[in-house]
Amino acid sequence: MYMRIKRGLDVIISGTAIVLLLPVFLLLAIIICLESPGPPVFAQQRIGLHGRPFVMFKFRSMVKDAPLLGAWHTAKNDPRITRVGRFIRVTSLDELPQLWNVFIGDMSLIGPRPEVPLQESLYQPADWRLRHRVRPGVTGLAQVSGRSDISEGDRLRHDLAYAAHPTFAGDMHILLKTISVVFRKAGVN
Repeated sequence: MYMRIKRGLDVIISGTAIVLLLPVFLLLAIIICLESPGPPVFAQQRIGLHGRPFVMFKFRSMVKDAPLLGAWHTAKNDPRITRVGRFIRVTSLDELPQLWNVFIGDMSLIGPRPEVPLQESLYQPADWRLRHRVRPGVTGLAQVSGRSDISEGDRLRHDLAYAAHPTFAGDMHILLKTISVVFRKAGVN
């Protein structure tokens, strides 16, 4: 029952946020295009609910064709990140286009971050299935527990713990902690 209520809240909140933030979306798109060539939005295939692939959107924070220049994880002082990209990553503004993913049902506001298909090899099959019992989220337990500052193993444990027991109280805790993490600019690469 909670998952149905959660989906309804996702639609209402993301739809309202998209309308209210439209001027911010347009301004960011213009600034990104002025700094470096390429589209303002980066689209990448990710894995969603029940292991189904979907296309996730983010504001582009790296140079055009950055995925061709390196691995899927960024490091501190990654030369592929633009000046505007550093700002939108630190402030998490790069995640705003995922509100559309939430609105159409590919993602939820809260859940494990969606993985790229290649990352399946890092999981045990049972863990991969558990992780995808819930919609991936814009923010999640791993993000509020250290973001990029925690190990892959810790991130996996947090993601699996959330997927095993999603609750309203847990989601509210993650939501409130997300606000704090974003304002402190903690754990950003």
